[in-house]
Amino acid sequence: MGVPPLLARAADAIVVGPMIKPQPLTHWIGSLTLAASSLMLVHGSARAQSAPATLDPRIATALRQISPDRVRADIEKLVSFGTRSTLSAQDDASITAGTGVGAAREWIRSEFLSDSRQCGNCLQVMTDSYVQEPGERVATPTVISSVYAVLKGTDPEAAKRVVLVTGHYDSRVTDVMDAVSPAPGANDDASGTAVSLECARVMSALKFPATIVFLAVAGEEQGLYGSRHFAQMAKQQGWNIVAALNDDIVGGDKGPGQNPRVVRVFSEGLPTSADETQIKQLRALGADSDSPSRELARYIVEAATAYDTPVEPVLIFRLDRFLRAGDHYSFNEQGYAAVRFTEYREDFDHQHQTLRSKDGIEYGDLPKFVDFDYVAHVAQINALTLALLASAPAAPGEVKVLTADLDNNSTLTWLPVAQATAYEVVWRDTSSPTWQHTRNVGNVTRVTLDISKDNVIFAVRSVDAQGHRSLPVTPLPSR
Repeated sequence: MGVPPLLARAADAIVVGPMIKPQPLTHWIGSLTLAASSLMLVHGSARAQSAPATLDPRIATALRQISPDRVRADIEKLVSFGTRSTLSAQDDASITAGTGVGAAREWIRSEFLSDSRQCGNCLQVMTDSYVQEPGERVATPTVISSVYAVLKGTDPEAAKRVVLVTGHYDSRVTDVMDAVSPAPGANDDASGTAVSLECARVMSALKFPATIVFLAVAGEEQGLYGSRHFAQMAKQQGWNIVAALNDDIVGGDKGPGQNPRVVRVFSEGLPTSADETQIKQLRALGADSDSPSRELARYIVEAATAYDTPVEPVLIFRLDRFLRAGDHYSFNEQGYAAVRFTEYREDFDHQHQTLRSKDGIEYGDLPKFVDFDYVAHVAQINALTLALLASAPAAPGEVKVLTADLDNNSTLTWLPVAQATAYEVVWRDTSSPTWQHTRNVGNVTRVTLDISKDNVIFAVRSVDAQGHRSLPVTPLPSR
């Protein structure tokens, strides 16, 4: 299934011993890396070199349940509302008539409720609504609503950890203030909304220790308003979101130059929410190209490699497309690990365009340009990542590399994690974008490797009895 062998050096010596008292850990941790994304885009995405070796048959079976036909039905239904502009009608009459953003909101809510009935009311369906006062791209006070469904974790402690998938259900035409003209938004972003909906349908039939949230936001085209309000709400309420997956323009537009075998995964380098002191420390450690979001991106690549997904995620070491931003940024602002999925090549004739034909070119974001199989494959990667993280133990805390002595060994320490039966140390060359080597060190909290910390980047991850792995945590120095 594409799982490479362990590449640990034969001469590596491992010494285990008692845990030492760790030093305080700042929120942001990092590891060195040099981006190789441009090379991967030219030659095709590179499968990760340390993918999880244990496959969960329950998850593999669930992935096969994701349906391109249901994805197509979702996208076509969202298009049927005419316009989903955040500024469009959302009064009772328009909702009854099935037009405007309010009707789209209520339909999404009804789909989540239907899923919940199918699983014995396992989902808590909620709406995060507020009035956005006039501002950029909002001329009058406007209600903006995010609809979400919560699949509560089965383990009381693990349920405090949240993994989340989102897409934005609002749409637009050339004039972002036009709230009347047809704005089908099939790719941007009915496709991402369909990913959230399909993940909810398939995954609500299963149980996971941690909590999963299926989300659809509005206000993205006006300036990330809906996701920003939701992320702020989550932060204020103390949500421990360990991963937020944003799907925006994942329709695999059928235009020229598209690569239907690849999906881009964007992740920030220096953390958006890091303060000046933290940024200074990250740069001093050479960690300015690695953040929790980037570790999440690497995790996605490893997971897709292990389960041999039809579409391969490719790492893009950039927050978003050049000088642009999406809803994952709202979660980054609050200190959460978040990434964006986007098709390999966008067709701008089919984005943010008023419907028209000119000089033989058809403009507009219509369903006929969407590859529904591709959207389903991207949904598989999202569902896989959510399921693995919701099944895994928490990541190890207080991960340190000892630096009191000048030597060519590397000693790592960390705090134990409930449900973890073992820990893995992973490492890579400083020039590698993905983890290359893996060593299971057993159920210990200290290990010494005969590898120089100067030459590689280390991280530690938790492993449970079924082989589910947490996100990796890179160490900070400790004397």
